[in-house]
Amino acid sequence: MPLDREIAIDVRNAVKRYGDFTALKQISLSIMDNEFFTLLGPSGCGKTTLLRMIAGFEDVTQGGIYLYGDEIENLPPNQRPVNTVFQNYALFPHMTILDNVAFGLEMRGSSKADARKRAGEMLELVQLSQFAARKPSQLSGGQQQRVALARALAPQPKVLLLDEPLSALDLKLRKAMQLELKHLQRETGITFIFVTHDQEEALTMSDRIAVMSAGELQQLGSPVDIYERPHNMFVADFIGETNLLEVSVDKIEAGRAICHLGGGHELTCNEVAGIGVGSNVHMSIRPERLFMSDQPAEGESLHGRVKENIFVGTDISTIVALDEGPDFIVRTSNSDRGNKRIFEPGTEMFINMELGAARLLVD
Repeated sequence: MPLDREIAIDVRNAVKRYGDFTALKQISLSIMDNEFFTLLGPSGCGKTTLLRMIAGFEDVTQGGIYLYGDEIENLPPNQRPVNTVFQNYALFPHMTILDNVAFGLEMRGSSKADARKRAGEMLELVQLSQFAARKPSQLSGGQQQRVALARALAPQPKVLLLDEPLSALDLKLRKAMQLELKHLQRETGITFIFVTHDQEEALTMSDRIAVMSAGELQQLGSPVDIYERPHNMFVADFIGETNLLEVSVDKIEAGRAICHLGGGHELTCNEVAGIGVGSNVHMSIRPERLFMSDQPAEGESLHGRVKENIFVGTDISTIVALDEGPDFIVRTSNSDRGNKRIFEPGTEMFINMELGAARLLVD
């Protein structure tokens, strides 16, 4: 992330309490201008609460929220240069699509002619110009979602907030809309703050992701950072699939940690600050960073026996039991290219891993 970019939203030590319950605990993060930023986490983690605080629908118990350097704590929602797209698109059923988009502009003081002109431009942006005269009930769910986007973008907000707007769509349409949203963000240059519990959605669209749990910020970084270099066990387990292994650190030398898995198995990975010799922690190894062979490869290899193969379409997940050790999941691409080999259940084999596949976690 370039350091010379202007900060769009600056959240400083934000706390939100509801009586005795603390929904957000000292959240601090900066969202950059023209960034697609995602708040990701399970239900109840505080991500929507933070979004509503930025929008002005919830007050800040403690701390502050700044928009392009100006504190917006005391500004009501209608005076903040932000707009929100909700899960429920809330379109007016009796109005045409064009009028739905133009309505908010007229309420802000635009003339009817100017509002309809701008609404037409927004419908063209979301590729719905041909449906301008239709009513919402005559559109599909994906088309209604694009109308809601056009309406939110029409006043040219500095920041667009999106509260799980794709959750009501089916899988194929949701994937298509992910690409459309990213394209819209780049074309308009508006800062997008997107809330979701869907890890794949966040990885697909985001410039950066803030992973949240129980009202706390667990990790902030690019999709590659979050996936490949998870900071703790929650992030490693929540983002994608991984092998989470209990290990003890036996030795650290030259920046490398030698770890014991049980059953006499050892693995080596990069040293992590805060984890010393004798620590009992967890290790994360992504299944796609492993491959199976009837011979040990150079580097890290573990001997085991295949328990089960699970066909999941694009991949085959193989469960392997190590000799007197934990089970591993190994993912193999369902392709005839490369050195794909599927071992039948009961077969003895070796799990070999790519350099840097194993990562120690700060529990």
